[in-house]
Amino acid sequence: MKLYSTNNHDLKVDFQSAVFNSMPQDKGLYMPAEIPVLEAEFLENLDQYTLPEIAYTIASALLHEDIPAEDLKALIDDAINFPAPVKALSDDTYVLELFHGPSLAFKDFGARFMSRVMAYFLKDGEKMLDVLVATSGDTGGAVALGFLGVPNTRVTILYPKGKVSEIQELQLCSNGQNIRAIEIDGTFDDCQALVKQAFADDELNARMRLTSANSINISRLIPQTFYYFNAVAQLYKAGKREIVFSVPSGNFGNIAAGLLAYKMGLPVKQFIAATNVNDTVPRFLETGVYETRPSVQTYANAMDVGAPSNWIRIMELFKQDTLKLKELVKSYRYTDAETVQAITDIYEQFNYVACPHTAIAWLAVQAYKTGYPSAEETFVFLSTAHACKFPDVFPEEIAAKIDVPAQLEELKKRAQSAEHMGVDFDAFKAFLLAGEV
Repeated sequence: MKLYSTNNHDLKVDFQSAVFNSMPQDKGLYMPAEIPVLEAEFLENLDQYTLPEIAYTIASALLHEDIPAEDLKALIDDAINFPAPVKALSDDTYVLELFHGPSLAFKDFGARFMSRVMAYFLKDGEKMLDVLVATSGDTGGAVALGFLGVPNTRVTILYPKGKVSEIQELQLCSNGQNIRAIEIDGTFDDCQALVKQAFADDELNARMRLTSANSINISRLIPQTFYYFNAVAQLYKAGKREIVFSVPSGNFGNIAAGLLAYKMGLPVKQFIAATNVNDTVPRFLETGVYETRPSVQTYANAMDVGAPSNWIRIMELFKQDTLKLKELVKSYRYTDAETVQAITDIYEQFNYVACPHTAIAWLAVQAYKTGYPSAEETFVFLSTAHACKFPDVFPEEIAAKIDVPAQLEELKKRAQSAEHMGVDFDAFKAFLLAGEV
């Protein structure tokens, strides 16, 4: 697999280099030089394949000979060892549950695959791999569990002070071993900016082996394509064909993976990008002007992103053709008040407890149905995190119905540890160099 930088199409690297270097020095993002279209026989018979089989078919088409077939199968079987069920709420509306992994969030798909790919490529005696990750909620927990105990790696997680839930913070700060957490007195965008500055710093790159676990790393996006194809497979079994995906969108990695899947042949009619009031993309699709703004804190904290990194990848997939992109992607934004009302509505109509991000995706489905009525379409909204991560958001009656997984009760018993830091890059750089080995 060859990849190029979005800032320089002539700069090409192999998959291993892109995984470990994550972001080109020209500050672009890596994209596949070629996107294979999966065979028609496979696409037409998706319902005959399991999730691991689908994952292997997609990964092998993209990676070619980067990882030998048997090794790739073993890696996928280890990384993707939990389900992603599609559940019917009504005849035309389904929820895709992506929170059945260890950290109870969809980020487990990307984090577990990426950590195993990195472990596969790491060689004995090499310089320690320092993994940097900014999180607005769920990414950090998934990365922490994905890399916990992986030899010759060290993970540093940056998260915004007071802007993650109690359970999310526990998942970041209670791991120990090779996982470090830094509480930044700022926003997610500040955390992301510090990570990007680190990758662009010549001295840090000369003295340390840095890589990213955010969705800027291409190995995070590849496994997120798996569950789109697997969702279609499940819907095929139910006789559903005209499919619309509604995706909670913050840093836009999740929907970027869906659009990559579309380019590979995913049978889908439409995508909906559902956001909270951090609405950079809905405004762009409405006005044609891409204007980032400082992020605003909301109940759907994993979507509190004012400058979504992966939008550049989405534009690249469509060769900067905004008109074609707008045909396939519709976008809507919602306030906290609308989100809480949606949580109540979903519970009352379907006896289903949805996290804030999930509720926003459901709201976008309702808006799309109103604007583009059709009797043929089947709607799938993505549930990206377990509701137990956001206990303070729910009305008391609904909160009482949330099943708390056993691993979270165990998590609460652990000691917590985090560094505290401002948004000054020099302080962050000094912290990284102080731990240099």
